[in-house]
Amino acid sequence: MAAMSPASGQLSASEMLWEFWYPALRSTQVRRNKLTRAMLLEVPLVLGRDSAGMPFAMRDICPHRAFPLSFGQFDGKNVECAYHGWKFDAHTGQCKEIPSLTPDSKLKCDRIYAGSFPCEERDGYIWAFMTNSAGRGLEQLPPPAPELPTFSASYKIAHLYADLPCGVDQAIIGLMDPAHGPFVHQAWWWRTRKSIREKEKKFEPIPNGFRMSPHAPSANSAPYKILKFLTGEPATTTIDFVLPNQRFEQIRAGNYWLSSRTTVTPIRRDFCRLDFCAAWNILPWFPVVSFIINVFGPRFIRQDIEVIQKQALGLRYEDRMMLIDDADRQARWYFELKTALEDSRRSGNPPRHPMQGPVTLRWRS
Repeated sequence: MAAMSPASGQLSASEMLWEFWYPALRSTQVRRNKLTRAMLLEVPLVLGRDSAGMPFAMRDICPHRAFPLSFGQFDGKNVECAYHGWKFDAHTGQCKEIPSLTPDSKLKCDRIYAGSFPCEERDGYIWAFMTNSAGRGLEQLPPPAPELPTFSASYKIAHLYADLPCGVDQAIIGLMDPAHGPFVHQAWWWRTRKSIREKEKKFEPIPNGFRMSPHAPSANSAPYKILKFLTGEPATTTIDFVLPNQRFEQIRAGNYWLSSRTTVTPIRRDFCRLDFCAAWNILPWFPVVSFIINVFGPRFIRQDIEVIQKQALGLRYEDRMMLIDDADRQARWYFELKTALEDSRRSGNPPRHPMQGPVTLRWRS
């Protein structure tokens, strides 16, 4: 058993991780030749699409007088500040024009940059690579943005989201908590307190995260029973958590599959957003999976939001968390992974993974 506190020096509360991809907005929210605001990691962003439809993300602050660029104009290539007409390349942030300069000015406007962030579109989201709060200093191109694994050419896809009134750490360890289900998510279509039973799962280390090894889905959850009945195939589930904020789950049953990704993205230190994306090829002509996701999913998320709102009342007075035995081991790994990553970035040495090999955890839920 362990009690962990930000004041202990072991862990830091809701420490936001830089140099990772984060989903900024849904693709449908970003239109061609129009500027749209967003915020990630307490950085104001302005997003849009150029004349070719390619997305871009800039820091929503003009380097001249700190005027928000999102109030300006966009011609499909350059963003123009509405205060003094300075123009910036939408993808690089390089200043292209300063209208107030006279012909004999020695100022080189092309040496001036507004903050900008690498930007890619994946799975119905616009992703931004958050280099640092200034949006400058990226020495090399980042790896590709995360992509939801899919296993056939044809599939259905769905998206859900929710605003979470808490820090990113609280949201993430709640996401991976295996023991709250029978108490928070009581429902005839999910499970009840009477369905609590002992669980045993094997885990293994993966880069920047950990994996719950392939296993049979929970026998005490109604949706899994429905899927097994419909497919007639024995199913396996694999769950990965990867820094900074991604939980992947894959359910495979013969040729049928369901793949989902949940991200918890810090907007501010006390506020974050959950994005859930799922793709599947399970009986596409029969909308049972779509019904489960789009009808039961929002209710499931609302229950978690209610818990987070109530927990916030206690966190005003107590920031220590008691992490006990195997049920809370994933939360401990998460904090240890964050600490190891930050230590590695300071020292230049490879990060030390908190798991030295496969581990079997047991708990009741």
